[in-house]
Amino acid sequence: MSPTPRGARLARLLATEWLRAWDLPHYTTETARHLVAELAANAAIHGHLPGRSFHLALLASGGVLRVEVTDTRGDDLPHRRQSPAPDTESESGRGLLLVEALADRWGVELGPVPRKTVWAELDLSPEPRNVRSGGAGAPQKGTREGKEPHQAPPLPPTAGAHSRE
Repeated sequence: MSPTPRGARLARLLATEWLRAWDLPHYTTETARHLVAELAANAAIHGHLPGRSFHLALLASGGVLRVEVTDTRGDDLPHRRQSPAPDTESESGRGLLLVEALADRWGVELGPVPRKTVWAELDLSPEPRNVRSGGAGAPQKGTREGKEPHQAPPLPPTAGAHSRE
């Protein structure tokens, strides 16, 4: 997807449609939609390099939904602001706080150079929870060996979809 506000919006819209097609509970779809929105916006804002796109992947396997957003700024790792908290007038600085609050786990995988993947996982429980535990957010190396992920359908061609935003 193009690393623009339009590309981040498209990622959120496509993810919402994919999640609805998987017939997941509404609370899971809404939580995942917010995670995609935050991670895609971060990729568009902080992972942007001219001429390079970001990649969105949704995987459901073993009772876990995983959202992955890969960009080409492996040198710029995400980090939460330690202090002070963003003021009420600030337009940024809350993204990873939201990811941490919504996700059961999240982290970063590096590589291959120059890429990084920021991921967030939701446990697919039968009952909605009012509060999610959140993850430590420390960079971790995940694995998918032995799992057969439920992947989203392929994206449509994007030849004319890029904007000048």
